[in-house]
Amino acid sequence: MKGFASFDTVLERLSVGRLWDFPGGVHPAQEKSLSNKEVIKNLPLPEYVYVPIKQHIGIDSELLVTLGDKVLKGQALTASENPYAVPVHASSSGLITAIGEHPAAHPSGLPEMTVTITLDGKDDAIATQGISQYKEASKHDIISAICNAGISGLGGAGFPTHIKSNTIKPVEFLIINGIECEPYISADDRLMREHAWQIRQGIDILHHLIKPKRVIIAIEDNKPEALETMSIACQQQSEYHVVSVPTKYPAGGERQLIQVLTSREVPSDGLPIDIGCVMYNVGTCFAVADAIIEGKALTQRVVTVTGKAIDKPQNVWAKIGTPVSHLLENSAFDVNKQAYPRIIMGGPMMGFTLASAKIPIVKITNCILAPAAKELPSVEDERGCIRCSACADACPVSLLPQQLFWYSKAKDYDVAQEYDLFDCIECGACAYVCPSEIPLVHYYRQAKGDIRAQLHEKEQAEKARIRFEARQQRLESEKQAREEKHRLAAQARTKALNSNGGGAKDKIAAALARAKAKKSAQLQPSEDSVNDGASVNANKEKLSPSETASATKAEAKND
Repeated sequence: MKGFASFDTVLERLSVGRLWDFPGGVHPAQEKSLSNKEVIKNLPLPEYVYVPIKQHIGIDSELLVTLGDKVLKGQALTASENPYAVPVHASSSGLITAIGEHPAAHPSGLPEMTVTITLDGKDDAIATQGISQYKEASKHDIISAICNAGISGLGGAGFPTHIKSNTIKPVEFLIINGIECEPYISADDRLMREHAWQIRQGIDILHHLIKPKRVIIAIEDNKPEALETMSIACQQQSEYHVVSVPTKYPAGGERQLIQVLTSREVPSDGLPIDIGCVMYNVGTCFAVADAIIEGKALTQRVVTVTGKAIDKPQNVWAKIGTPVSHLLENSAFDVNKQAYPRIIMGGPMMGFTLASAKIPIVKITNCILAPAAKELPSVEDERGCIRCSACADACPVSLLPQQLFWYSKAKDYDVAQEYDLFDCIECGACAYVCPSEIPLVHYYRQAKGDIRAQLHEKEQAEKARIRFEARQQRLESEKQAREEKHRLAAQARTKALNSNGGGAKDKIAAALARAKAKKSAQLQPSEDSVNDGASVNANKEKLSPSETASATKAEAKND
């Protein structure tokens, strides 16, 4: 396989601090110092939380609660038997006051099914029980506990953690991603500084489950304090390697980081496990430790609230479902510093502008960015492409962003896919270097969304066609079955007649003759009625003319 380094080669280079590189990449201004100087803060409870019932890649779960139910923090709101479903939980205690659609934490802003909880301010939690001696527990019990805690990847993808942890393929490298390469975001940085030991516990649990040959904890070299605390926390584990990675965006991308650490390239249509690697975010490790050691469900996460329109940039523990407006209010957001209202969920490179401040924090939300006027490019700044190819030089996946832009904008999606549209990781490096300020990722996302919608429509049409053809086949089969049944019955009757010699035929002929005779008798007038008529006429002939007239009148009257 291209770029595949052996296990021993990787270890040798890690031991001397020699890493590989990935193509392209950019070096945007970091701006992390706005928010990484203070410890993670606890916010006052909001009045409401809006908990979307699906916050992961996978299958929807079914609701366990109804309108008017009282819930406690950590109580499951959904459940499913499907292995690709992850439950969501109440992030605080209160009353369920609505179950319906609410604006989603998604670039489209379309509504999705959400449970609204009016909090009672008590923050009462359900009783929990962890698996402190997890090394003595079965793998199934640990995997189930991770699933029941509702943990999905907190680094941005949202893939169910229990699925990734249940691999049966051999794993050479368990990689812990502490890169956090997006500008402005410092949530993972502060988490590693303040909770290195709990992250280490989560790594130990994953190491016990997956049994890799080595563990690599990767941290960018612009986080010296986090690098030091994680090195101290892991110093007793000889199989753990804490590695400093040069700062370059997007080094935190899964495929890019694997390439930097091992030189191995994940196949376009494959997964990291295909080349012997599995990766988790440090926030996911923290949540795994909470779930196994303490028995706690995932009900909160660290979120960076930053930007130059924020007077108090900080990292906060945000309850899942907390509306963005609550975080802004508690971080001194000054809307007057903006040219127009603009709130971004995520970083400036891969984030998206929110349609409403009522959109809730979800499991993959790591940043709320409120830029001041002219701090970031605006959509109105877009100009025509000058074909400079700077975007191609910056692409970490070695695509041709210019061609992708043309065909995506023209909605020529077949050609866009020929240029590997779906290999784009939407890192935003191309848009960052574009001198025409073209929001390239916006066009790629729209094109991908349209293609997925078309595929879904085709799938639905194909399912309808299959159902129609199956019905037609069933009706035809039933018709043929009836005809065959009738044919077999006729054969049986014929066979029965032949088997009785002429007796059966004679009986049928006699029955037909009797029926015919009976019918003829019914059609002929009876002998008595004919005789009666003749007698009456004879009597009439014997009467005188006057008597005959009187008799005739009497008959007419009787008639």
